[in-house]
Amino acid sequence: CYGMQVLTKQLGGKVALGTKYEYGHAILHLSDADSLLFADLSTSSSVWMSHADRIEEMPPGFTALAHTENSPIAVMGNKEGIFGLQFHPEVAHTLEGKTILKNFVCLICGCQGNWTIGSFIDESISGIKKQVGEGKVISALSGGVDSSVVATIIHRAIGDQLTCIFVNHGLLRREEVERTFNVFRLNLGMNIIYVDASERFLNRLKGVTDPEIKRKIIGEEFIRVFEEEANKIGKVDFLAQGTLYPDVIESASSGSRASAKIKTHHNVGGLPAKMTLNLLEPLRNLFKDEVRQV
Repeated sequence: CYGMQVLTKQLGGKVALGTKYEYGHAILHLSDADSLLFADLSTSSSVWMSHADRIEEMPPGFTALAHTENSPIAVMGNKEGIFGLQFHPEVAHTLEGKTILKNFVCLICGCQGNWTIGSFIDESISGIKKQVGEGKVISALSGGVDSSVVATIIHRAIGDQLTCIFVNHGLLRREEVERTFNVFRLNLGMNIIYVDASERFLNRLKGVTDPEIKRKIIGEEFIRVFEEEANKIGKVDFLAQGTLYPDVIESASSGSRASAKIKTHHNVGGLPAKMTLNLLEPLRNLFKDEVRQV
């Protein structure tokens, strides 16, 4: 809703304090049901509001597309495909919010919506084969969702060119080593090397309380362990990681205008500058719920 107000102000409209604030449930009434933004929507629908200011005068070229009891301009748009919404379409309380977002993405922006989990897996396998070629890959394997999916996809793509490294850092759960080996070595036939580095990790983390420093230490130690194991097993070209898109977002450079740095991630910000292995990150553009589907 704040975005609509900013849009209005920047494009020459007028925002003013409303006589009645809107917080929570409201009923949206369509003023222009023919707008592509409202395809397959009910003429009246429950939405979720959270604002005190309201649009008093729209920018030039905009028309009002919907209203609520206290907001004469709850949705506005122009012929260039720019829209403003005074409610939150992304929350579950806006009952038809997903339809509005889908209409904007597909009908107005022209996106096809043909990305599926199945196509992602096929494209990932093909991309890994092309990127790795005849090279060798080592992958961290903890038994968690991210590393398990990474290892499984890469193994499907290149088979025995992948060697998984299971690092015992001293903080594992009971029988976690045995369970992981049963699933991935016995059932899936992966090459797995077990490294007991618990003393090494705990010694470096001893006395450290700052979470950022801990993440840097963890990243440094993992990479060093991998490099040492790579030297033992021969030529290795790639280090596979379960980096997800939220990791990339949260680890954004403090100098970036696009996003604010929240924290570094041991898969991203904790990487040592002297790392000698190339990175293979097949899940880099996925969110956690998508990884679970894979």
